[in-house]
Amino acid sequence: MSRLQLIHSPASPFVRKVRVTLAETNQTGDVDLVRVQTTALSTADEAAAANPLGKIPALVRPDGPAIYDSRVICRYFVARAGADLYPEDRLWDVLTLEATADGILESAVSMVYEKRLRPAEIVFDDWLEAQWGKVAGALDALDDRWMSHLHGPLDMGQIGVGCALGYLDFRHGDRDWRQGRDNLASWYETFGVRDSMVATAPSD
Repeated sequence: MSRLQLIHSPASPFVRKVRVTLAETNQTGDVDLVRVQTTALSTADEAAAANPLGKIPALVRPDGPAIYDSRVICRYFVARAGADLYPEDRLWDVLTLEATADGILESAVSMVYEKRLRPAEIVFDDWLEAQWGKVAGALDALDDRWMSHLHGPLDMGQIGVGCALGYLDFRHGDRDWRQGRDNLASWYETFGVRDSMVATAPSD
């Protein structure tokens, strides 16, 4: 193998973060996409070989061991490109915003698994609502306190939030996350049509 390989699924919002980062740093053509099917109950062989946790995304490198977790892979590609998506002058804000976006995704993805993998008669509705409560709280914080940052120069915090909101539209459209969050909705209306976002729209 002489090229980078990204173990991925086009439905994964964590994979999308990596692909948006690749597009924004002009590295998409440097990476081969290896599509797999994996769930919380079933791990693809390629994912298990690259990541002992069996999760995606994972990046297989010709010049070193595979690396995994979307934040690690994004940081790798930002460094590889010499891009300024983790600017030192606001690094802790960027990392906190990225962590907030990942937290939204962790709760939102777990809600999908709860409904998809459990028989309908034992789906834990209270747990689903508790997870959505975490999502809603984070969205309120973004709308109330983070808009000046979101409207600033592009960074990984913005990419993370954009991918999180896109996933809510993809899997939880009935929850109407925009309701009561006009600032965030207006920002995403613009961010969501960036070329990098359009090119990486999720699909099953």
